[in-house]
Amino acid sequence: MRTVLIAIEMLAASIWVGSLVCLAVVANAARDALDPASRIALFRGVGRRYGIVGSGALIVAIAVGAALAGRPSHWTAAVWAALMLSIALVVVAALGMAQARRMTVRRRQAVGVPGNDAVHRVVRSGAAVAAALRASIAVLTLVILVLGAHAINH
Repeated sequence: MRTVLIAIEMLAASIWVGSLVCLAVVANAARDALDPASRIALFRGVGRRYGIVGSGALIVAIAVGAALAGRPSHWTAAVWAALMLSIALVVVAALGMAQARRMTVRRRQAVGVPGNDAVHRVVRSGAAVAAALRASIAVLTLVILVLGAHAINH
């Protein structure tokens, strides 16, 4: 049974991490290849699907990781830290998804009123928040992976 759980953990973590990398690549390619209205439509569709796949993978990875760690009374400091950071990751990811929905609305407004500096300032400000959230998600993910590897190694 432990082997099955490890395989599930590896698959879920791979989906989570791989999707983060994929989203970054797609965002850069879309910026170069698509007009603003098409980018909005693309990321609206991607975001809805990613919300299901990415969130599901993250929740499975956390749950299976906790199961693999054994009884909480035997958890090391690394396991506890990974769990706490995983909870923080879920919160930051949820904030990121909510912020992405708001950005879709703002970007549509900006496309609809091309000369409106106030709307464009709001979009630039929101884009900076989005970048900070994405960076936080990436850093939390990497730290959790390192803590998980440390826990497995000891």
